[in-house]
Amino acid sequence: MNILLANKFYYRRGGDCIYMLNLEQLLKEHGHKVAVFAMDYPENIETPWKQYFPQNMSKLMAFTRPFGSAEVKAKFNKLLDDFKPEIVHLNNIHTHLSPIIAELAHNRGIKVVWTLHDYKLLCPRYDCLRNGDDICELCFNEDKSSCKTYKCMKGSTLASLIGYKEATTWNRRRLEKCTDVFICPSKFMAQKMAQGGFNSKKLVSLCNFIDIDKCKKDTYEKENYYCYVGRLSHEKGVKTLIKAAQKLPYKLVIIGGGPLSDELKNETTNTNIEFVGYKQWDEIKEIVSKARFSVIPSEWYENNPLSVIEAQCLGTPVLGARIGGIPELIENSVTGMTFESRNVNDLTSKLEAMWQHTFDYKEIALTSQKRYNSESYYQNILKIYQ
Repeated sequence: MNILLANKFYYRRGGDCIYMLNLEQLLKEHGHKVAVFAMDYPENIETPWKQYFPQNMSKLMAFTRPFGSAEVKAKFNKLLDDFKPEIVHLNNIHTHLSPIIAELAHNRGIKVVWTLHDYKLLCPRYDCLRNGDDICELCFNEDKSSCKTYKCMKGSTLASLIGYKEATTWNRRRLEKCTDVFICPSKFMAQKMAQGGFNSKKLVSLCNFIDIDKCKKDTYEKENYYCYVGRLSHEKGVKTLIKAAQKLPYKLVIIGGGPLSDELKNETTNTNIEFVGYKQWDEIKEIVSKARFSVIPSEWYENNPLSVIEAQCLGTPVLGARIGGIPELIENSVTGMTFESRNVNDLTSKLEAMWQHTFDYKEIALTSQKRYNSESYYQNILKIYQ
């Protein structure tokens, strides 16, 4: 089967990119021919498909790219002509590539499958956070004007107008018409898509997978610390985590960088909290696998965070916020615990509970590796393709 994967970036940048790279490898291992379509970005992995990539997006292109630029259409059509895919599998394509590629494929009679990594099809901002702060669902209906009213795109009138125009141009009816299946990595996302009016018959809930071989270990011994892995930004809830962590005597290792990095370091007075910065997978694996547990303190509608899946496959239980798709991944007192998102007191008490609780680390690893393995995912994705 010829399968074309599309995502705006083609390197290990975020969960969407990692998912597509893993899926590309998985499909190739099963004998499929796979092509990729992305923006020509400096950090991209080298690929023979680069000749079809539209150029890196400039600020000026923000006025044209979201609506389907001539360059994107020409290069994508050329790729369709040359590769002749039976399936076009979309990921994060808005703005930098745009859903025009879904229409181009659909108009040729090619099946279009779309894995949703965020809420862009419902919310112009993608994260359902009004001004990056409060949970908001005002744009879940057909009226996207709240995006302009609250200047949701970077607090900018112009950017919010473009976001509004993009959302109304690529409205639910138009997107549904050119997409055969929307893959929702969490039941929560599927529920929100249905709430936003999308046809439930086109929604399939399918949890993400990872390369479990990268998580296998000979021993599951733990050391006396817990950890956080992720971007240091507001919606990730790291401020709330630090407020709670500073009340306790236990060591916290924070992996990652982001816009709040300097602010968080300056506000942290507890010497038990260590910021180790951005790390590659081999270093992350070493830290997370030896941690007593990992914390996912998110304050936005997390979809299906790989950080939960990876930690559990390493035999590390997870304390996760009860928001978005996180609770679906955690069996209470078996693979972790949950707490009320944004609630410092509840998080503090659950950190203490996690520290005192006895977990079967090896069993967590074995059960999780079975649950999130690539072969199970392949069988499910093949059914969707067929």
